[in-house]
Amino acid sequence: MAWIDLIRESDATGSLSRLYSSARGRAGYIAQIIQVMSRDPDVAAESMRFYTRLMKTPNALDAARRELLATVVSNVNDCYY
Repeated sequence: MAWIDLIRESDATGSLSRLYSSARGRAGYIAQIIQVMSRDPDVAAESMRFYTRLMKTPNALDAARRELLATVVSNVNDCYY
């Protein structure tokens, strides 16, 4: 089993602390995918910007299809979505 040493919210500083705070403000918790990227806060922030642009702004797929696609892919990957 793989192990990634995460930076916990209580230990986060600087840009990671701000990223965690933003995540908690949006969802009420910090998603595991954000915690996994905690070792490189700049990459985590860029990943979140990409996700937001892909999933939360108008594009070739309507919002319902984007969510359905994300749900199916998560299911195939045995990942909670």
